Amino acid sequence: MTRISSQDLGLLLIRLMLGVVFIYHGAPKLLGGLDGFAGYLASLGVPMPQVSALLAAVAEVGGGLLLIAGVGFRYALWPTVFTMMVASFVAHPGKFSVQDGGMEFALTLGVVTAGLALVGAGRLTVAALLPGRRADERAQDAQPQEG
Repeated sequence: MTRISSQDLGLLLIRLMLGVVFIYHGAPKLLGGLDGFAGYLASLGVPMPQVSALLAAVAEVGGGLLLIAGVGFRYALWPTVFTMMVASFVAHPGKFSVQDGGMEFALTLGVVTAGLALVGAGRLTVAALLPGRRADERAQDAQPQEG
């Protein structure tokens, strides 16, 4: 049996919390709040606000689920990062503090998600629990991506 490292446990904790936050913010948009969100995006001048609202909501919920599961997210999380960068620089430009309506929260979510996409999920993932995966495949998933 493999000993759980503090690095893997730390990555799991970050993934779980970030995933819950994304689902918490994205689910209400998908479950009936899409028109209101699209109207808000239209007021900001975001192109194709209905499509943009749907893509942002799917990126948040899907990204949240991928973070929690820890599978296949090195590439799949980039739409979530993009969504948070748009939120930071379009919805909350010019101010940093969240108390002043600034980008602090969205920017933090985007940067931490980008970091995880670059580093990897660690070894504590749903994929690691699947039967038939060799130990070397699981270890490769946990390694930082080169290049």
